[in-house]
Amino acid sequence: MRDRAFSGSVYLLGTLATTVITALALPVLLAPPAARGWADRHRQRAGRLLGVPADGRPDGLRNLAWALAHVAVGFPLGLAALMCLGNILVAAVALPLWWAFPADARPTLFSFLDVHVGDWETALVGGSVQIAVLGAAAWWVLPTLARLHARVCLAVLAPSARERLTERLTERVDVLTRSRVGVVDAHGAELQRIERDLHDGTQARLVAIAMQLGMARESLADDPDTVATLLAQAHETAEEAMVELRAVLQTIYPPILADRGLDGALTALAARSSVPVHIELADLGALPATVEAVAYYVIAEALTNVTKHAAATRVALRIERADDVLSIEVIDDGRGGADEARGTGIAGICRRVAALDGAVRLDSPPGGPTALAVQMPCA
Repeated sequence: MRDRAFSGSVYLLGTLATTVITALALPVLLAPPAARGWADRHRQRAGRLLGVPADGRPDGLRNLAWALAHVAVGFPLGLAALMCLGNILVAAVALPLWWAFPADARPTLFSFLDVHVGDWETALVGGSVQIAVLGAAAWWVLPTLARLHARVCLAVLAPSARERLTERLTERVDVLTRSRVGVVDAHGAELQRIERDLHDGTQARLVAIAMQLGMARESLADDPDTVATLLAQAHETAEEAMVELRAVLQTIYPPILADRGLDGALTALAARSSVPVHIELADLGALPATVEAVAYYVIAEALTNVTKHAAATRVALRIERADDVLSIEVIDDGRGGADEARGTGIAGICRRVAALDGAVRLDSPPGGPTALAVQMPCA
């Protein structure tokens, strides 16, 4: 309560000063940029006093209307605070020194009563009553007046429903634009990776098979033993090419999702993990293929990060669905300190989830534990 009284008094004194500035600067505030900046400053100030977020930004006309309301309401409230606190200060300083004033200029009790202090009894009793009454007003009334002014400030500067909708839509477009740019970049990088894997691996194997079969055909009539060796090599190279091609295809869409579903795919991931994984999997129902694939990728990447960097001894994996929102949480007891800027794994997770309009939250203090939480719409 003491902090509230102090902050309310300071707020009202500041309001008195700014109303004078606002009144003098009204011609300048007719310019929208000046009015917007001055209004934003006071909107944030009022929000801090009330402990509420002061979001949104109204148009220029409302900023100008606030300037007029600020002067009309803020000046009398600020003046009341100044008079209250000023009289407390005067009473605390002047009344004990009443004897030092000339007889016709000695301080009075409650100036509107015109009771002059002429003896110690009046100074002590009357001064104490005056300080108590004014102190009570400063303690209880000034914070209420300050909050009243702050509410008026926020009410006048609050954006209209249309402005809020426009602002939310603008923010939404910005988020979607950033996420789509990230998706396009990730898609391009993925295509380059697939092309590189096919060129450096599978294509090289197929070229080797073609050369081996060509040599075998040329040696067919003259050297049957060489043909047999070349065919054996071609067969072995073909198997290697199939393995590499299968690995590339699995990175595009894991076949295990089609064969065993997400629960079976996650069981296989946990079985392959070198860190023990405890899975809590609720009934997810039918999931869109894109959501299923991203969920699989997120969990696979998270487990890979744990294995490579966390030095963890166990991992807890929880997956549930509520109100068409798929929630994934991966928690390990490792050393923590995971940082998106120090690798591509977490950044890749964020890009893929953002493409589905989802959200990622990473909590990884030094010393651990690390918690990765992902939410994706799956309607």
